Amino acid sequence: MQCLVIYDIPNDRARQRVADACLDYGLQRIQYSAFAGNLSRTHQRALFGEITRRVKGHTANVQLFVFDSKTWSDRRILEQQYDDA
Repeated sequence: MQCLVIYDIPNDRARQRVADACLDYGLQRIQYSAFAGNLSRTHQRALFGEITRRVKGHTANVQLFVFDSKTWSDRRILEQQYDDA
């Protein structure tokens, strides 16, 4: 199943630990605090447990969304890069 993990974590170290966990599970960073990728239900539970351990004692809002392949393929993406200088 396609998954999206988003988070808002004020503490830099805790935030980096969550990013590292997402990368360890093969997710791709799609924004500064958002990762996406394909995870089985077992890996979804394991990742969320790992994230829970890594943010223990810190303010955190972490959300994991699961999408079926049809819904995921219907998403719209706008990505632009400009030299704003």
